Amino acid sequence: MTTHLTSHDLELEPADNLRLANLCGQFDTHLRLIERRLGVELSNRGGSFRITGEPNAVTLSERLLQMLYTAAADETLSPPTVHLHLQQLGVNDDLIAERTYEVADVKSEIVIKTKRGLIRARGPNQQEYLRAIQRYDINFGIGPAGTGKTYLAVACAVEALESERVRRLLLVRPAVEAGERLGFLPGDLARKVDPYLRPLYDALFEMLGFEKVNKLLERNVIEVAPLAYMRGRTLNEAFIILDEAQNTTPEQMKMFLTRIGFGSTVVVTGDVTQVDLPRGQPSGLRQVINILRDVDEISFTFFNTRDVVRHPLVQRIVQAYELHDQARQ
Repeated sequence: MTTHLTSHDLELEPADNLRLANLCGQFDTHLRLIERRLGVELSNRGGSFRITGEPNAVTLSERLLQMLYTAAADETLSPPTVHLHLQQLGVNDDLIAERTYEVADVKSEIVIKTKRGLIRARGPNQQEYLRAIQRYDINFGIGPAGTGKTYLAVACAVEALESERVRRLLLVRPAVEAGERLGFLPGDLARKVDPYLRPLYDALFEMLGFEKVNKLLERNVIEVAPLAYMRGRTLNEAFIILDEAQNTTPEQMKMFLTRIGFGSTVVVTGDVTQVDLPRGQPSGLRQVINILRDVDEISFTFFNTRDVVRHPLVQRIVQAYELHDQARQ
């Protein structure tokens, strides 16, 4: 079958040599990356580009170059930035391999604003996830590692705190070992669980700064707690994130969800393929999908390997493990 190729000329405006250099990358690294990912050929003289390739790929490349040129005015671009913008446009390795491109609608892009900068959703699933968190009081983000479900939940929590829509943030995690033992760690149960909440801490440090996070922790505006410490509490005007929820029991999940008070938002994140509970113990996250999925005013967002926004190899690793598990079953 003959492949139909087309060429299109694009002029990036306003003319700005610094932005153009930022867009192209050192030795045109970013342009070569776009060529490899989309199967196009890019040539340019200054801000005038010629894009050659299959029609859909050319259209997508044009939109990507325009997005990157806009971003280049405010940030230093890098190969991961190019990858993230591809994700935002709904492009993944499966579509690239098949040469079938479905360009996502980015006109209604949702942006989370924090004092440290803007945080953008990458891809349609992340967009729907953010819309749901803004709309509903209880939200579930379920899917594999690297899909941004926890990071975006923390971003929404920070935005809610800074805009004074909530008075405190609670970061909660079940005290279940992921193949390790908690007993050897020093301190009480809360201190033992602290290392397992490091991804949440890292996101907070990035969005609020190290010193501010520590001050908020001292004042209990931000509270980090094991799931067991939630029993008996009612949480009003709070943003509560339950991470690694696949390791809750059904009883713990019910207990946690009934803690919500007036003016609060709950986000529950987890990956049902990585349950670390004792063999034979059912996962509360798996069960709650069946129980609450059709309940009004509760949202479920299901991520898949196409939503992975880390290094492209992470997406392939997750896919390989999924195929291996399917073969075993």
